[in-house]
Amino acid sequence: MDETNMDTLKTIAACMALLASGQCAAQDQIETVVNAAVQPVMQAEGIQGMAVAVTVNGQAHYFNYGVASKETGNPVTQDTLFEIGSVSKTFTATLAAYAQATGKLSLSDKASQILPALHGSAFDHISVLQLGTYSAGGLPLQFPAEYDSADKMLGYYKQWKPLYAPGSHRLYSNPSLGLFGYLAAHSMGQPFDELMEKTLLPKLGLQHTYVHVPQDQMALYAQGYNKDGKPVRVSPGALDSEAYGVKTSASDLLAYVDANMKPASLEKPLQQGIALTHSGYYTVGNMIQGLGWEMYRYPITLDHLLDGNATPMAMEAHTVQWLNPPQTQPENVLINKTGSTGGFGAYVAFVPSKDIGIVILANKNYPNAERVKIAHQILSALPQ
Repeated sequence: MDETNMDTLKTIAACMALLASGQCAAQDQIETVVNAAVQPVMQAEGIQGMAVAVTVNGQAHYFNYGVASKETGNPVTQDTLFEIGSVSKTFTATLAAYAQATGKLSLSDKASQILPALHGSAFDHISVLQLGTYSAGGLPLQFPAEYDSADKMLGYYKQWKPLYAPGSHRLYSNPSLGLFGYLAAHSMGQPFDELMEKTLLPKLGLQHTYVHVPQDQMALYAQGYNKDGKPVRVSPGALDSEAYGVKTSASDLLAYVDANMKPASLEKPLQQGIALTHSGYYTVGNMIQGLGWEMYRYPITLDHLLDGNATPMAMEAHTVQWLNPPQTQPENVLINKTGSTGGFGAYVAFVPSKDIGIVILANKNYPNAERVKIAHQILSALPQ
């Protein structure tokens, strides 16, 4: 281990000890922990800008690094808009769970019951819940290129054949969660984007979160950068809004975390919907699958959290162990989700029983393992 890494570990260890003793809860001490975890990763991964937000007992702390755009030199702030990739799936799941709570949708319905265009396909035998938990039978990570557009995607589903018995395997999939959101919107009788921006986001109290960034907010939209440092932003695709289309800021995303941890101020059906997203439907190893969210017993070792967010979990099929009935949120769990687009990387993790959470946003798609390490270091240092 080189001297810089050793110094970083010593800094983190020292402040963790103070935080644990209750002597180091102020913004500047939390900043010491965050700086020690974030800055080496930014340097090693060539990340231009990052926004980190931490909530501790309802108190928000914001830490901003670098620039939102190399071209403009604008600094990152807590209001900078980042693409959050698959963290969007948690918003989609919340909308679907809200649809169930308001009697518009039943998770037990077969997909073709809701969308008659799917009659006669494999979706006569696949439930809404199976789509929402990636267990429809092997839908792939991405749409095939020839079907990756709004006008072609229904044709894809009509001809698709399961690789596994529905409900038997988990295979992480944009077409699976995307169709889940599409069916939810169909059951509510409005376009998905409209329901998200005019119904769900306002009900959650979020005023700076978008599927389509308005023109008057474009100056706050960070520029993403690919692995070669070239500027990129997310491209349109089939069910992109549902699977990976949300753009938001550290301040709004932290407010979303707080709403998930303490939903009592929200209207009753939304409280019920959030509870559904935090329910455990099945397990794969140490991971408990919710709707959109993924959960682990807390405290959790770094190795187990890394395993749950590793490439094999996203790219390979896993046999699932269903929890019957679904398990309401256990007393001590860490709830998390990663998300990426071509030029952005996001991670959200929170522990409701401890009232702590973290949001990490970057304008580069860097490895999930580095995001998880940052979050685990910081959360472990906060008062428990």
